[in-house]
Amino acid sequence: MTASRGSRAAAVGACLAIAAGGVAAPAAVAAPSLTQFYQQDVEWAPCDTWPGLQCTQVVVPLDYREPDAERISIAVSKLPAADPARRRGVLLLNPGGPGGSGLSLPLEFATQRIARSYDIIGFDPRGVGASTPLRCELESDPPLLTRPTDAQLELFTSNARAREDACRRAAGGIRPHVNTPNTARDMDVVRAVLGEQKINYLGFSYGTYLGAVYGSLFPGKLDRSVLDSAVHPDWIWREQFRAQSRAIRDNVDEFMTWVGQRHGVYGFGTSREEVLATSEALGAKLAVTPWQSEIDLNTYDIVVGSNARYREIWHELASLMKVIRDDVEGAAPGPELLADATRAARVLRELGIAETMSGVFQTVTCEADWTTDLNTYYSDMREFRAKYPYGWGVLRAAPNECTFRSFTPTERVTDLKRVKYPAGLVVQAEFDPQTHYDGGPAMATRLNEPLISVADEGIHGLYSRNDCVTALVDRYLVDGVLPGSRTVCAGTPRPDVPADEQAGADLRPQAQPSPTLEREIRAFIDEKKLMGHHF
Repeated sequence: MTASRGSRAAAVGACLAIAAGGVAAPAAVAAPSLTQFYQQDVEWAPCDTWPGLQCTQVVVPLDYREPDAERISIAVSKLPAADPARRRGVLLLNPGGPGGSGLSLPLEFATQRIARSYDIIGFDPRGVGASTPLRCELESDPPLLTRPTDAQLELFTSNARAREDACRRAAGGIRPHVNTPNTARDMDVVRAVLGEQKINYLGFSYGTYLGAVYGSLFPGKLDRSVLDSAVHPDWIWREQFRAQSRAIRDNVDEFMTWVGQRHGVYGFGTSREEVLATSEALGAKLAVTPWQSEIDLNTYDIVVGSNARYREIWHELASLMKVIRDDVEGAAPGPELLADATRAARVLRELGIAETMSGVFQTVTCEADWTTDLNTYYSDMREFRAKYPYGWGVLRAAPNECTFRSFTPTERVTDLKRVKYPAGLVVQAEFDPQTHYDGGPAMATRLNEPLISVADEGIHGLYSRNDCVTALVDRYLVDGVLPGSRTVCAGTPRPDVPADEQAGADLRPQAQPSPTLEREIRAFIDEKKLMGHHF
């Protein structure tokens, strides 16, 4: 639920009639108790950090059921439409997370067609960044164990308890009110403050769920909408976690199949099964003696699992595996290559998984109930260490803060539906490991909207990164033209490394790769502006 792109890594309707335990259908005008928020005046000024953007603060209730009680502020940014004569309103953005900062996000799209026709609006959701922040005390990171023994399973439990207690101590009375419906309500206040009857919306990752919740609560206030890399509407939230590990394994299987077709280059075997067996044997050796005192089995699982999603660097990833295996088996790569591979491994490890102690992620993902039965988690973890040890692996099946939730949610999970607002677009990559592909068709079906699928692609967040998706989204947001009900775009091409039969190889591994792994990987990261996010 990450996540956020570029600034996405390093991102609701006029009224609310609130009844106990649920949200009534929006009325035509703001409830009197909320008028002060909907009609507030704000002052825009140049953003301190981001030239070209204007910034302001919008005041909202902490608890929409008690609008005269505590208040919080929401930081909002604006990139005015480049062509005022063709302006068709505002386009709100959300980068995902939950907990991603969206203030600088409009700048990421300043050169896209949408920037000519819309005032592009970014914001930090409640609890995030320049808005009233929700903080948790720092606790130790989860144990970095991709294949824990039965005796080690409890380490995940004790860590989750400690992290939840750290949030309980620091978050105070804010935490029960940091959730998706309240963030959607904040969006509607922002809409009114901007003087707009309706908003348009572009959300990534968790932002797709936020957009669907906004449309469900404020259907008369949403115009065009794009949900890019969609959360599955029925997986809020534990199953969404589990699906990440399954998707990571799908990418690893695709990668190992590709490597097996190039045994003459990498020497790991001639099929996916052989490559997997060779890789597992290497991992077993790393569990005993880490390579260069840095890459043990856990780190190897993370490096391979977290980066198999990126087709463009499959050659570099496979070459790194070859260097590690050759060195472990005494083939003695040259010192220049060895040093380069060591640096490349560090870069890929850092590109992998960065857990965060931001209080928003582990609050919003607790808005739905999680099982408190530890045996359920332990059973899942035993399954995942065998089937899905790569990347997030076991961690995504383990107990977390929500298992020991110390607050009572103030909202029910929103019943997503599309009534009285136009059909938008859902966009999904086939091998997205952060929001599993199944989330795209499920969200498109739930909202009865067209789906754009991107074949053989593992990246998360497609608009502005995939030319086909970008053209279709622009044509919809700017020109109002929907694509077909189901459209398929091509993903990033795989590396131009000939398969064995194409190269006429004799299946003997070729010479060691040249010492440019780190340079190529860093160039890829810089070009794609990659950063990890959860959903």
